[in-house]
Amino acid sequence: MSTNTTIDYYFAPQSPWTYLGHSRFDAIAAAAGATVRVRPIDMGSVFPVSGGLPLGKRAPQRQAYRLVDLARFSRHLGLPLNTKPKFFPVASDDAARLIIAVDMHDGTEAAMRMCAAVFAAVWVQERNIGDPKVLDSLVIECGLSPKRAEQSQSQAVQERYEAYTQEAIDIQVFGAPSYVIDGEIFWGQDRLDFVERALRP
Repeated sequence: MSTNTTIDYYFAPQSPWTYLGHSRFDAIAAAAGATVRVRPIDMGSVFPVSGGLPLGKRAPQRQAYRLVDLARFSRHLGLPLNTKPKFFPVASDDAARLIIAVDMHDGTEAAMRMCAAVFAAVWVQERNIGDPKVLDSLVIECGLSPKRAEQSQSQAVQERYEAYTQEAIDIQVFGAPSYVIDGEIFWGQDRLDFVERALRP
């Protein structure tokens, strides 16, 4: 496998499916020597274009099955997960911008670490990623500069967030997480086997 293979990683910070796949995806990319491009996106802008619905507007049977499937994958993967966390749904724009700021200033590895911290905050630790104080704490816990939270509110970060979201819409990403390799979309952490195969020589 060429070490210059690139994977565009589109996700929403509050997505439980992104949380469930994150560590595995990180390991798969690293093993393949692939470059990950971290792309937080605003699903609130994607859904109206893609036909997706926010969780609260989905049919009751879909909402019920989602809880069953989350618990099923949590057990299967051996990852802790609260299927009904205290702070969900949650506004995630500030968390998305924080991840982008970390990516800009500290690089991909730090951004992936920040992602892991944000995902775990929602789905394991019962913390509110919509609270600036929680985000400040996550930055420190990740060993990063406390300036990152302030920098995440810059115009440059906002423009990049909007650009990633539009980019996702343009290439027809419709859900999170989506992994894109050479223009091919792999939607969902349950498609990571296919991502791994696509990265093989």
